[in-house]
Amino acid sequence: MNVLIISASPNTDGLTAACAAAAAQGVAAAGGQAEEVRLNDLDVGLCHACGNGWGACRSEHDCQVLDDFQALHERVRQADAYILVSPVYFGELSESAKAFADRLRRCEATRGDASSLANKPVIVVAAAGGGGGGAITCLLSAERWVQHVRARVFDLIPITRWTRTHKLTTIQEAARAMALGDGA
Repeated sequence: MNVLIISASPNTDGLTAACAAAAAQGVAAAGGQAEEVRLNDLDVGLCHACGNGWGACRSEHDCQVLDDFQALHERVRQADAYILVSPVYFGELSESAKAFADRLRRCEATRGDASSLANKPVIVVAAAGGGGGGAITCLLSAERWVQHVRARVFDLIPITRWTRTHKLTTIQEAARAMALGDGA
């Protein structure tokens, strides 16, 4: 199974990075192929709500804002499954994760059941550093996004600095199970 791990933190050695590494280990343990994309290393800007609010994303299912999104969208189309790992900022996905998710939703949700993500499994990890709050509200928002693009929630995993040890194992095992096709 080809799994795209989308990491949304500028920190390369923090909790979010540890979660992405655990996910990659789990996919590899199942014999799958894991590819990590670090959103903060890409130029993926905000949706411009082109035209009357619905540009070519509605009819052509491609974003007309030219940046790194187009190449990433193609990688998303090709993957068999996805793992989105985001730090929790103010109870939400990080800004880079929101920009990506909003643009992908615009292009894919309007395709209905023909979405490139339709019925593909997704794991979302909300990494709440600092005080550890907001992970559940972040996952609630992410779950709605998964539903909009017609993907299938495989697991929603909150993690904090206090739960780090056992939740990294949980992430690794969930990624392994997803790559093996468990629960398909």
